Amino acid sequence: MSPTDPSAPAAQRQRTGGDLVVESLQALGAQTVFGLPGQHALGLFDALGRSPLRYVGLRVENNAGFAADAYARRTGGIAPLMVSTGPGALMTLAALQESAAASAAVLAIGSQVPVAGLGGGRHGYLHELPDQSAAFRGVVKSVHTARTHSQIPSAIAAAWKSALTAPHGPVWVEIPQDVLLAPTAIPVVTGLAADPEELPPRPELTTVAADLLTDAERPVILAGGGIVRAGAEPELRALAERLRAPVATTFGGKGAFPWTHPLSLQSWLEDRHTTDFLEDADVLLVVGSGLGELSSNYHTFRPRGRVIQIEADAGKLESNHPALGIHADARLALRALLETVGAREDDTAPARVRALLDCVGERIASQELTLEQDVLAAVREALPPRSPSFWDMTILAYWAWSAFDARHPNTMHSAQGAGGLGYAFPAALGAAVADPARPVLAVSGDGGAMYSLAELATARQYDAPVTWLIVDDGGYGILREYMEDAFGRATGTELARPDFAALAESFGVPAVTSAPERLRDDLAAALAAPGPSVVVLPARLRMFAPTHLGDSPTQPGHSPTQPGDSLASES
Repeated sequence: MSPTDPSAPAAQRQRTGGDLVVESLQALGAQTVFGLPGQHALGLFDALGRSPLRYVGLRVENNAGFAADAYARRTGGIAPLMVSTGPGALMTLAALQESAAASAAVLAIGSQVPVAGLGGGRHGYLHELPDQSAAFRGVVKSVHTARTHSQIPSAIAAAWKSALTAPHGPVWVEIPQDVLLAPTAIPVVTGLAADPEELPPRPELTTVAADLLTDAERPVILAGGGIVRAGAEPELRALAERLRAPVATTFGGKGAFPWTHPLSLQSWLEDRHTTDFLEDADVLLVVGSGLGELSSNYHTFRPRGRVIQIEADAGKLESNHPALGIHADARLALRALLETVGAREDDTAPARVRALLDCVGERIASQELTLEQDVLAAVREALPPRSPSFWDMTILAYWAWSAFDARHPNTMHSAQGAGGLGYAFPAALGAAVADPARPVLAVSGDGGAMYSLAELATARQYDAPVTWLIVDDGGYGILREYMEDAFGRATGTELARPDFAALAESFGVPAVTSAPERLRDDLAAALAAPGPSVVVLPARLRMFAPTHLGDSPTQPGHSPTQPGDSLASES
């Protein structure tokens, strides 16, 4: 009997390279690991099975990556992800791309072929890639390798520090199969130093920024996902109220600023009225956003005033617009501004905000989109205020980006960072692991749902409190609409699909087929029940039409409604 055989008595078993990985994660504070085993990673999973770490296994590596992504977002910490070589490793790439776009700290650990097969050595191993780590370098924040036992703790610690240093992001660690399996004489890892580096602002830059904001006549703030990741919501609100500056939130920054606050422009960034309002600011403070495609209304945004950009990712700083660039963590930079910025007196700001939202509300009301508004309102009413929601790339999610009141920060998440399908349900499972006492909502279309059906087994296995809303419109609804608008017809968008409710029940997951008028009650009942559930809504929703470049807002007061009233406002 081998001393590394898991069936050997505990007294006879020797520690292995896999134990060094697990001990390093424990020493750094990890509690939960996501993943899926494979042949080259068995030494890693054997050690995991002998540790106190909680393991959550999903059915597809990509979905395991999405679950880890959501766990990292919800906890603000690290989510370890363990997978095998070759196909298993490559299956995580789409999930890691989303984590990179959303700055989620996923620590992915993959096995490798034995050392003899590396660097042009022996060939023909199962799952072998000429340079596996090269596939990850353009996706993750950093790549780390360990080819000996002595390198493992340091590689894990370096990856941990990289993932948690602002901006947060995914990292990749790979270790050969034989290194994971071989007995080790290295002492048990009991302590590792991997404190993330702080990213404070340069004081001379924040002084200039504070002066510009204090002297501005029409300051406006655009708050991105960096606010949420940094936990800077109190500082944002304090600064906005001191400056009397209206605040718009990006889709990644949902919940960063109270939706119904008199200074809240909400999140109508795919609206020319909002774009005009941002352009008209004489000083625009952009915090935690790179002003990318979605946040800039598809690059139609043309600021006329001075832009101040606070961004932890140096690659995004001033990448789309000239600005006073401040490379810093959002919370530290806002605190520095609050130390020196002066108070402004401006009683007109709430009226200007209301006028803008009235214009948006009037435009939406003119498009006969009652069904869409009712469905989104039903979701908001059914979802408990602090319960998180995870949204796939589907028409209802596109509505939610603009119109959904997240009510609290770090509660609404979507795949809009990278835009891949299949995110919502496995991500919701990861969020349920992070906080099993709170129900979680996942929202998918029928096309996106097909990517994640295997995880119904995971939901049942772990009895996860996740309700999955599947809006079934018979295909890839948003792509259908895009193609019909652009080409007059859609190709490749219509799909055969299962009876989702019957399929869910075959997994032992309760399911109901709903209707728009029953959706609120059906969702509320499902969210209140223990364990997983599925609600299917057969409906063909439409997107709202954006205004065009050059359109100007109508005069305020023409519409009695604003988006927050009719679509999903907190009462």
